[in-house]
Amino acid sequence: MRIKKSILTVNFFLAGMATAYLPACAAGQSIFQVVPTPNNKSNGLTGKDNGLFAVSASSPSDIWAVGQAIIHFDGATWADFPAPGIDGVVPSEMNCVADISPTDAWAAGNVSAPVIMGNGPSNQPVIEHWDGTQWSVFPSPPFNKQGDSAQLTGMAAISANDIWVLGNATVRGIGGNLFEHWDGTAWTPQLVPLGGGHLAVGAASADAADDVWGVGSSGLSSAQANTFVVHFDGTIWQSVPSPNVGKSSAFNGVVALAPNNVWAVGSSGDVSLAPTRTLIEHYDGSEWSVVPSPNVGPNSMFQSNRLFGITAVSPTDIWAFGSYFAADGSGNQMTLLLHWDGTSWTVAPSPDPEMGSILEDVLFAGVTTGNNVWIVGSQNPGTVGGAFIDTLAIHSTTAAGAGSN
Repeated sequence: MRIKKSILTVNFFLAGMATAYLPACAAGQSIFQVVPTPNNKSNGLTGKDNGLFAVSASSPSDIWAVGQAIIHFDGATWADFPAPGIDGVVPSEMNCVADISPTDAWAAGNVSAPVIMGNGPSNQPVIEHWDGTQWSVFPSPPFNKQGDSAQLTGMAAISANDIWVLGNATVRGIGGNLFEHWDGTAWTPQLVPLGGGHLAVGAASADAADDVWGVGSSGLSSAQANTFVVHFDGTIWQSVPSPNVGKSSAFNGVVALAPNNVWAVGSSGDVSLAPTRTLIEHYDGSEWSVVPSPNVGPNSMFQSNRLFGITAVSPTDIWAFGSYFAADGSGNQMTLLLHWDGTSWTVAPSPDPEMGSILEDVLFAGVTTGNNVWIVGSQNPGTVGGAFIDTLAIHSTTAAGAGSN
């Protein structure tokens, strides 16, 4: 199961070997600005969530962001687009997207399905395609027999005719990692058991047809998780060893720049009811290793730091992002932004939208196109009840040159 993009977290305490500490949030003016994004709340009396979990671009004027809503940027404004099954009600959501061109984009995730054989509502995978006019469900392998289940969580596009969707599935009692491949004609699945425990591949990235990566976690629970990495070499998918920090480590995001330059981000901890810390690891072509990464605080057991995604402008200009919780135990959380300049990771100032007494600002996914860096996620608008979340997008043009100074 993918690590749910939510406002809740299991807290852990991390051994200090992999982490640098900051006493408070980085000061100064952020080079990112919040950009207005649409929300669709027309769902009767129940309201609607609009969190964004993935983003992809074919150009600065063709960007798709998906999640519990699907929105598009045309170079001037963001607009909401309907898509089959995506209605802002859990578990219907798109978890990944690949924007090939203005008339060719793919998104994958899960939607609610009818009751099957007397069981409860089924969470069924779905792949949808944009043809330049509308989103529609595209034929893909079904998982609709009793007891079958699947989740699609990561997508990596090498070309229009070479796309991978990664996830997890159970078919007739056999569980494993799910790899679905698009060859320009059809989606073909592979179910490969690559490790023990509850495996979850949450993100994917590729820099070539023979260099595709997926990352996530494995283990019996979030309190006893291990980092999990899979790699496709052009022929087969295999698991790749990666280090763990503390008693629990998990990856949420990955970016592959070259066969000897791959980054993965997530969080790590040591015991329950203590804060998680940022976790960043790097692959140099031979092995994965932990790279020291900063945190806000932690100044109390409540102040967890988590990284959900990563995007790269260049090898010396990389952004990782997520959220951190307030130290006072209020449950408020703010955006967290880290930057790699080729030498070290540092906390960068990041904006939080103006709201009321509730702060629930989280960054999940990012993309670089031209001289633009976009990062998307979710925010709580601070309205009465505070039960539903809205889209969130931050943007910078100067960020694309941050690593050149």
